[in-house]
Amino acid sequence: MSDAPEMSVDKLTKVYLKIRQRRHELATEFKAQDEKLTKQQEMVKRELLNDCKEHNVESVKASEGTFYRQVKRRYWTSDWESMYKFVLDNQVPEFFDKRLNQKNVGQFLEENPDLLPPGLNVDSEYTLSVRKKA
Repeated sequence: MSDAPEMSVDKLTKVYLKIRQRRHELATEFKAQDEKLTKQQEMVKRELLNDCKEHNVESVKASEGTFYRQVKRRYWTSDWESMYKFVLDNQVPEFFDKRLNQKNVGQFLEENPDLLPPGLNVDSEYTLSVRKKA
């Protein structure tokens, strides 16, 4: 299988857990530093947006680069039943993203093993979970 010298499962498990712990520590450090930088960046962004608003402009060319503002809209519904009806009545299926709910498709297939939706692809792989000794 591998060119690496064989190690006992006890040793491999210990190494795995050490690596996982170090990755967790690094991720925690990164997250803390990233949060500080994100807050600073948001503060600067607010100031730049205020500058655009004060001067009634959409973009500014500065010596270090150009910044601009634009309206970002998000849409959502609080009434899914009415939204489904609207989509069907107006034939606008593009209102929805093209992705499957993994949990619901899996549950459907378990409950209906003889019903396979056309075009459905399934990818399975083994995963490994390692727990620390209690």
